[in-house]
Amino acid sequence: IIRRREEKNNDNFDGRWSFMFNTIIESLDLREIELSGRKFTWANSLPNPTYEKLDRVLASVEWEQKFPLVTVQALSRGFSDHTPLFVDSGEPNHVGNKNTFSFEMAWFEREGFLDLIAREWAKGVGGRTAVEHWQNKIRSLRSFLRGWAKHLSGVYKIEKDRLLSLIQNLDVKAESTILMPAELQVKTEAEKRLKELLREEELKWVLRAKVRKVVQGDANTQFFHLIANGKHRKKRIFQLEQDEGTIVGQDNLKTYITEYYRQLFGPPEDNCVSLDESRTEDVPQLSAAENDILVAPFSEKEVFDAIAQLKNNKAPGPDGFPVEFYKKCWHIIKGDLLPMFHDLFSGQLQLFHLNFGTITLLPKKTDAVRIEQFRPICLLNVSFKIFTKVGTNRLTQIAHSVVQ
Repeated sequence: IIRRREEKNNDNFDGRWSFMFNTIIESLDLREIELSGRKFTWANSLPNPTYEKLDRVLASVEWEQKFPLVTVQALSRGFSDHTPLFVDSGEPNHVGNKNTFSFEMAWFEREGFLDLIAREWAKGVGGRTAVEHWQNKIRSLRSFLRGWAKHLSGVYKIEKDRLLSLIQNLDVKAESTILMPAELQVKTEAEKRLKELLREEELKWVLRAKVRKVVQGDANTQFFHLIANGKHRKKRIFQLEQDEGTIVGQDNLKTYITEYYRQLFGPPEDNCVSLDESRTEDVPQLSAAENDILVAPFSEKEVFDAIAQLKNNKAPGPDGFPVEFYKKCWHIIKGDLLPMFHDLFSGQLQLFHLNFGTITLLPKKTDAVRIEQFRPICLLNVSFKIFTKVGTNRLTQIAHSVVQ
């Protein structure tokens, strides 16, 4: 039995059986672990074969939470009609850098967090240029927050367990006797504090799940957690097909992918394209006022407006700081960010120091198996995006005069 029409390669589909199958799965509160590498798992032996997805892995919510990195890979079916499925819990060979820094939006919910940022940011760091000074500031703050968050995680767990135990004990007591006013007050305050802690945890997983809206106070942490786990599994690549065969193993995949995009995006050996600057008679010209817009010094308002236009809840670049950090901490960091724009205006800024990012591959289709079926996305640091946004805003004002 298939669950959806797209799980079969022809139109011979009976939705009644699929409806019953999906109803049973939902009634048992099961989730399907998405298959990697194949679209169908069964085929008959007819000249014009029928392909279907008949084999699948279902798991309970509790099991998936225990193994959040679980994946299902299709193996070679050999002479069988069915494709064997390989279930990998993902625990022993977790791929990724555990030291990667991630700025948590939930930190803003903590009282005094901005004051903490301000104190740490005010500490002196070296730097011969504005961009070097900025990078040292970011590194110093990142190092501090990494240690602070590690300590906070332990304190959070202890506090959460204490509150849950306190509320549980008072609930049990209330079943046999009337609680005293002081006890009711303690219970109310404990529930309020627990709600605050759970809100922090929820915001953490909202960012990972990339959910655009969240209702204040909803206890949806498990929901966002499951979405985030599913997104994490989808972006992992376990094997790639090429003309010479199948590439497996993380080291082999990294080498192959790196070389592929180096050749694809690398500079051509012979670049014969150049701009004829002597030709001006039939080229649209800027007015003096429009030219003044482009060459004017950068103002604080102009930079902040560009930051305000950047979208929230987006994946950050390699430094781990999202756009929300720049918006909420603008009054703290602007004194070190604006000097880089002053250097840019005077021609002294080496912008390439900020222009680097992390390339991630997103599948163009669900059964992507070749590198051409993935779309490369470069995650740039927000600090660099601010420069491009400011430049874009200026060009937008005069583009109508020169673009036809």
